[in-house]
Amino acid sequence: MVKKIKNWIKKMGEKRTGILLCFFILITGVLIYRLFSLQIIHGEEYADDFNLKITKTRALKSTRGNIYDRNGNLLAYNQLSNSVTLEDNGTYNNRREKNLALNSEIYYLVKLIQENGDSLNSDFHIKVDENGNFIYDLQEGSTTLNRFRADVYGKKHIDDLTEQQKQASPDDLMNFLMDGANTSGFGLFHSKTPYKKEELASAGLPDELTKQEQLQIVIVRYQLRLTEFMKYMPVTVATSVSDATVAAVKENLSSLQGVDIQEDSKRVYVDAEYFASILGYTGKPSAEELEELQDESTTYNSSSIIGKSGIEKYMETSLQGKDGFEKVTVDSVGKVLQVDENTRQNPIQGDDVYLSIDKDLQEAFYRILEQRIAGVLVMNLQNIKSIDKATIEDNSSFPIPIYDVYTALIDNSVINIDHFSQEGATELEKSVLAKFQQKQADIFERIQLELTGAVPKSYNDLSAEMQEYMTYIVDDMLMANTDILDSDQIEKSDTVYQKWKAGTISLQEYLTYAASQNWIDITQISDEKTYLNSTEVYQALADYISKTLSADTKFSRLLYHYMLMDDLISGYDICQLLYDQNILTKDDQEYQEFITGRLTPFDLLSSKIKNLEITPAQLALDPCSGSVVVTEPNTGKLLACVSYPGYDNNRLANQMDTEYFKKLNNDLSSPFYNKATQQRTAPGSTFKLVTTAAGLTEGVIDSRTVINCTGRFGEGLVDPTDYLNCVVRTGHGPLDVVNAIKNSCNVFFCTTAYKLGLDENQHFSQNLALSKIQQYANMFELGEKTGIEITESKSQVSTSLPIPSAIGQGTHSYTTVALARYVTTLANEGTNYSLSLLDKVTDSSGNMVEEFAPKADSSLDLSDSTWNIIHTGMSKVIDNIDELNELPIDIWGKTGTAQESDLRPNHGLFIGFAHGESQEDISMAIRIPYGYSSTNAAMVAKDILKYYYNLEDRDALLSGTAEQEGASNVHND
Repeated sequence: MVKKIKNWIKKMGEKRTGILLCFFILITGVLIYRLFSLQIIHGEEYADDFNLKITKTRALKSTRGNIYDRNGNLLAYNQLSNSVTLEDNGTYNNRREKNLALNSEIYYLVKLIQENGDSLNSDFHIKVDENGNFIYDLQEGSTTLNRFRADVYGKKHIDDLTEQQKQASPDDLMNFLMDGANTSGFGLFHSKTPYKKEELASAGLPDELTKQEQLQIVIVRYQLRLTEFMKYMPVTVATSVSDATVAAVKENLSSLQGVDIQEDSKRVYVDAEYFASILGYTGKPSAEELEELQDESTTYNSSSIIGKSGIEKYMETSLQGKDGFEKVTVDSVGKVLQVDENTRQNPIQGDDVYLSIDKDLQEAFYRILEQRIAGVLVMNLQNIKSIDKATIEDNSSFPIPIYDVYTALIDNSVINIDHFSQEGATELEKSVLAKFQQKQADIFERIQLELTGAVPKSYNDLSAEMQEYMTYIVDDMLMANTDILDSDQIEKSDTVYQKWKAGTISLQEYLTYAASQNWIDITQISDEKTYLNSTEVYQALADYISKTLSADTKFSRLLYHYMLMDDLISGYDICQLLYDQNILTKDDQEYQEFITGRLTPFDLLSSKIKNLEITPAQLALDPCSGSVVVTEPNTGKLLACVSYPGYDNNRLANQMDTEYFKKLNNDLSSPFYNKATQQRTAPGSTFKLVTTAAGLTEGVIDSRTVINCTGRFGEGLVDPTDYLNCVVRTGHGPLDVVNAIKNSCNVFFCTTAYKLGLDENQHFSQNLALSKIQQYANMFELGEKTGIEITESKSQVSTSLPIPSAIGQGTHSYTTVALARYVTTLANEGTNYSLSLLDKVTDSSGNMVEEFAPKADSSLDLSDSTWNIIHTGMSKVIDNIDELNELPIDIWGKTGTAQESDLRPNHGLFIGFAHGESQEDISMAIRIPYGYSSTNAAMVAKDILKYYYNLEDRDALLSGTAEQEGASNVHND
């Protein structure tokens, strides 16, 4: 046998095929051996080696630095909390399997979190409304909404969106994100190969998800998508969760792939309402913010928490701190396999920021301001339905009808009209809703008749109520809110347009004509792709108006107003609704008196406003806001920067309360709008000190100059448009400059402006007079920003009308901080400081990092005699105000009453500075927009000085009730 094998091998060796066959057998054996070695003998070892190839650095989040006031009182700090995190570290065979697994896990996790009273983190701008529909929580057309659309569609810039994507509805975006047939979709459904019931059941998902469940899964999946290239970085699903949630999650960790509980921190603001306008709040960065921050530091990412506004934003890089890191080993799909503890570098807390603000003063001055504004409201409140403002000559004497209060409680969402149709609505709420629906049906029928009827009425022939509805449709719905009626396309000289403005044609005639002239943007009101003629365009527009009005909350509130005026709803109903919705408490004697009829609705609401149970901010009537800025005269440091009303920035930081944010955005008192740094009005007579400086320095007046005030300026001197009455119509008689300041004499300062405008030939030049006023206003830097570190509007020095400009009217428009720098310069005799909120920055151990010294921008070169005249005049002003004159300290001041509208009260202003032995000197600027009279601003100053110099019991000053002592509507400057 062996011999036969040898012979066979010998014969095969003599053939080429035999040699090749042997070679292949040998190679095959080697390959089989290698495969056996790789997969069986060393398989696990080689697999581990492959998985351990990828090492990543994972950031460890630092905590933000604290914010303190000048005395070391905490204003913002970090509180330890627990967060639920999720890491996409599962292993899947395909995308379908991944979607089912992740969606199932998130579905279960969300239920676990919500069952224990917590909620998801969400910066997602889609929500589910009370009718179960997806809606945006942003205004259509806003930059933030367009940026959100771009992020969802994966576009770097908004301009990269297609026209269709720019118009995407909430349903469009949700379908895009949910459809597993789309490569960017999360597979909540699959439009091409739908899930079978068995698949869903196996994954632990119901056959059909509710809209709310769909949204919750998408919110979490969307966060995971933002970090899909860093799977080793967990995303935070819920922050500041309860102990019950922590326990529930930990009990289920074995079935929750990638879920963990991590110790975290949340931002907390102390006494938020008083400081929100200064501090701002934190949140996750937008794409634009992230791009800007990454230019400064590459450590920022989409999950970073940054300052979104205020000092939090301005001092972002100081407060942010330095992230730590650790090296982790991940497999090829990003799953963490090992953490290298030896590489861990702990994070460093951000630096602490100390403000120049005094916490106690900021809080006290806010409360004083609110009490005084409420006092003005109560003083002017009358038990009447309405007034004809056009018939009232002096707009400092407008009463506030109680029916304006009733309407305001609905208009500013104090009373929630949406609750009328919700589960748990009271019988009164249901009754009011039924009346509203009847009113709505009636008005819609009448509007439809005007839009499509055969004989529509001209605007002037309509009732005042119907006129207001027509105006709302054109000015608000079709123009301001949507630009459907394109104002840029309208030919203002067109005859038909002029007839509409004159009210001699009907709404139907005007809009039909607008359609024929292509003034209507048809793309917003019709899905038709083919050409529409003007008749079809108008019909589409009429249909749009009818459909949109039914869902227009602002229009609904207008209907409620007329229901009140027509006594379909009573004042009693309004008061009872306040109790039904727990805005007022029933646990007091007043409620018992009200329900038994011993207290009228007028008396009840007057009392509630007086006790600040209903605040000026809630009513958003005139006045409803104000500002106080208090500085150190010799440094420009701010002791207080009050903007009323404030808001609770705790509800915006950490996990954004989107409902609260939306409420603030729609609040008619505009709490986001900083009244101290952004609101601008004319300065009124506070500007007369600039005119004084100009007149004295230019030599057109001196200390001996006497001008006879007859009560009116301008007759025989200038154009009749420059004729101005003095505050005392009968005249002050002869006055020198000091007494002109004391009595705030318009004639004296208008005459000074006239003299500033006389050229070498003694001819009056408007341009010359204006240039001199502008020159001296700019010397005080009134036209420049103050340097304050938070958002600030630029003030404007008047650009026309030199005579009115000399007394603080014209087109002057100044912020309160601009007036604060102005009075600071008056107090220190010429140094224009940059105003600052910052004192110093230290590290977390208290070591000095940076100290902020006063910064002088410029100085005024005025003579000592000029400063002496100005200060003497300001001291004399205080002599005229008994409540200030009686205080045992030295005070210098100037009042100002500025008119902006014939149909609203005047603005009240006061600037001044003070010296007392017990405290450092202070200077201040105070404004109450639409506050009737400067006297009311001066009374705020009185209370501030009493508090600051401890001249009265501080608890008594901060009574928490409306303060009317000294309040007045008299226009005396």
